[in-house]
Amino acid sequence: MQQQARSQAMTSTVGVIGLGAMGSGMARSLRRHGCHVHVFDVRAEVAQAFAEEGGVACASPADLAGPCDIIVSVVVNAAQTDSVLFGEGGCAGAMKRGSVFVMCSTVDPNWSIALEARLAAQGILYLDAPISGGAAKAASGEMTMMTSGTPEAYAVVGSLLDAMAAKVYRLGDQAGAGSKVKIINQLLAGVHIAAAAEAMALGLRAGVDPAALYEVITHSAGNSWMFENRMAHVLAADYTPLSAVDIFVKDLGLVLDMARASKFPLPLSSTAHQMFMQASTAGFAREDDSAVIKIFPGIELPKKP
Repeated sequence: MQQQARSQAMTSTVGVIGLGAMGSGMARSLRRHGCHVHVFDVRAEVAQAFAEEGGVACASPADLAGPCDIIVSVVVNAAQTDSVLFGEGGCAGAMKRGSVFVMCSTVDPNWSIALEARLAAQGILYLDAPISGGAAKAASGEMTMMTSGTPEAYAVVGSLLDAMAAKVYRLGDQAGAGSKVKIINQLLAGVHIAAAAEAMALGLRAGVDPAALYEVITHSAGNSWMFENRMAHVLAADYTPLSAVDIFVKDLGLVLDMARASKFPLPLSSTAHQMFMQASTAGFAREDDSAVIKIFPGIELPKKP
């Protein structure tokens, strides 16, 4: 009972680092849950905008660490995570012993395992907690979290994860399992986006009306969530990056790295990775990942109305 009371008390003040498409929604979900939310983002104006809604903007991750017993990091990759922890103004040196660092990025599982050990040496608990679901589900608190960590870390975090996600999966009692499952999810996501783009591109090449094709496929057995979601972006000619091409250059690269370690063949993942690489080098790196369709020659893409 004492541990439960401590857990609930520690969820009252939470830090969120990274207010991008996912992090901003997660921070707002925590505030709706009744948490006092401190935020940091490299774009000071974004953090200040959140503060004007009722949060607290911090000047650095270290400043954020002072009042927070739980820090949720929602940055792009392992390098950025390392920077917010151990770089100039990083939070690791300012975090209290027994506090928890919740890492939500898609990273190499072995890197996550090593980070757990590195933080443990400083008396900091760690939760490997990659996320999925997109910006809309993050904003509504309905995303998925794939988590693994020690019982002590879960005890401190308490109900905090449920405030951010509709589905919280506990996959192991040490770091690594959450990241492995997320990487497998990204294998499917990347291949599905690439396949959806290929299908729509073939339809355009064959002269099929793209809106009619979209209508039929989304009500047929060939549909996927990624086709339905991403090809809507193509039809609207809106490549505003909710998830950018370069995210899948990175994530499918991690998929292939994980498979390569055990000499496991991934022919579809390899092809999809090359497609995203081609889109990136063609100048679409920062566009929405549906822009992978732009690599196909001889097609005329829908234009904005």
